[in-house]
Amino acid sequence: MARSIGYRLALLAGLTAWALVYLTPSLLVVPDWWQAVLPSQQIRLGLDLRGGTHLLLEIDLDEALRNNLDRTIAEIQHALDDEGISGIGIRREDRALRLRAPDQDTKNHTETLLSERFPDLVGDGALQAADDEMTLVYNSCQVRTLHEYAIDQTLETLRNRIDQFGVAEPIVQRQTDQFSGEEQVVVQLPGIQDAERAKRLIGQTAVLEFKLVAAAGAEGAGTVTLNGQDRDPLSGELIASEYTLEERTLMTGEAVADARVRPSVDIEGPYVELILSSAGARVFEDITAANVGRQLAIILDNTVYSAPRIQERIGGGRASITGSFDIKEARDLAIVLRAGALPAPVTIVEERTVGPSLGQDSIRQGVRSFIIGGLLVVVFMVVYYKLAGVLTDLAVLLNILYLLAALAMFEATLTLPGIAGIILTVGMAVDANVLINERIREELRRGKSARAAVESGYENARPAIFDSNITTFLSGLILFQFGSGPIRGFAVTLCIGIVSTVFTAVVVTRLVYTFNGDTSSQCGEQGWGSR
Repeated sequence: MARSIGYRLALLAGLTAWALVYLTPSLLVVPDWWQAVLPSQQIRLGLDLRGGTHLLLEIDLDEALRNNLDRTIAEIQHALDDEGISGIGIRREDRALRLRAPDQDTKNHTETLLSERFPDLVGDGALQAADDEMTLVYNSCQVRTLHEYAIDQTLETLRNRIDQFGVAEPIVQRQTDQFSGEEQVVVQLPGIQDAERAKRLIGQTAVLEFKLVAAAGAEGAGTVTLNGQDRDPLSGELIASEYTLEERTLMTGEAVADARVRPSVDIEGPYVELILSSAGARVFEDITAANVGRQLAIILDNTVYSAPRIQERIGGGRASITGSFDIKEARDLAIVLRAGALPAPVTIVEERTVGPSLGQDSIRQGVRSFIIGGLLVVVFMVVYYKLAGVLTDLAVLLNILYLLAALAMFEATLTLPGIAGIILTVGMAVDANVLINERIREELRRGKSARAAVESGYENARPAIFDSNITTFLSGLILFQFGSGPIRGFAVTLCIGIVSTVFTAVVVTRLVYTFNGDTSSQCGEQGWGSR
């Protein structure tokens, strides 16, 4: 028995020390040696407490479909070349592909090839304009697949960008508008007050392309005109300009393995260095070798950032984007290039900025409600259960201590619903101790000794405590799995609080009674109050 009590006392002391260590950085300013040796995680505050930026985005899924059709055109052309089929004209019109064949035999051969190599494309006779044309669209199953892929890729890309942006505990989740049925993305950035920078970072599609500048007088078919900016060689000021480019894209952002900000000593300021993948480096070397003396335009989201002249073959897999950036703009550009391009444009349909004053007010009101509710519970337990009530209050305080320490250790985000979860945890903890105290009272009325009443009381109360807390814990897991941000914040504190509640109610208070057996024997029924 003595050894069992010693183990449990060591466990209690160890958990309490662990909780104090993890809570200290959230309550005090810790020195440097603490951060180097001991945990320094703080309890993170959510958007409703800390303030920040809330954005609601809509994904243009039709544009994602059109982008995929553009890539499919190149794949079809390669397949036709492999089979030796020539004379087929391919163009995209909205969400359909139109193929024109020079004769019926070529058309039949092409249809056979497409049905074997591209089964997701089906003919649409309603859109076909002539007998020598084939009009192809994606079947409904492929459309759903591409839409789901675009949504998943958008979520992943946004998370990557925000993670590199340095936001603690952001929320990026999918939702469907209940009225329009449009797919939307909710983005919450706690602590971010610069909403404009966040919008630029999140909303930028970041489609990177490399195209050759067209020769003078070559405007017309096979070219495209895009806007850009140049620096006046005399004044150094930026001036708007237009570039006529060859329509064919020589290389895309898929060849970029990394992007880094580099300082520059000249007037242009910092620039973004692109580090290409091994395959991209070979393609870039071939492009520069075949086009010495020509200008290669670097285009991001249909804007020409720079168009340097190729002086020689460029090996090593490195390129650079200059554009008169300041350091913040260059860093944000590097972030979006590292995180990858969005599969489709996103539109910001709702924007809210929560100021820190609102967060402080929420914290103040939440803490006030917690203190008032806690004091009422403490006073009631002492008045109603006397000595046992004091022990219950001690268990509740340890419960809150362990709960907050767990939030700090897991780096969970505390939100206003999370504070509500803590208050509910206090109620659950008191409820567990009330069950134990009432069972002990019943045993004392039957004439049992205090020690025997404590043993029987815990044994009889344990099943009810486990049943109620396990079912509540499972409900919390379901809320966490399927709920949105605030609901998940509530579920996190509730689930952690339930674990600490069962521990403090069943182990801690029992340990005190067992360790101090003489006192429990002397207190009798008065130690648990009387009615």
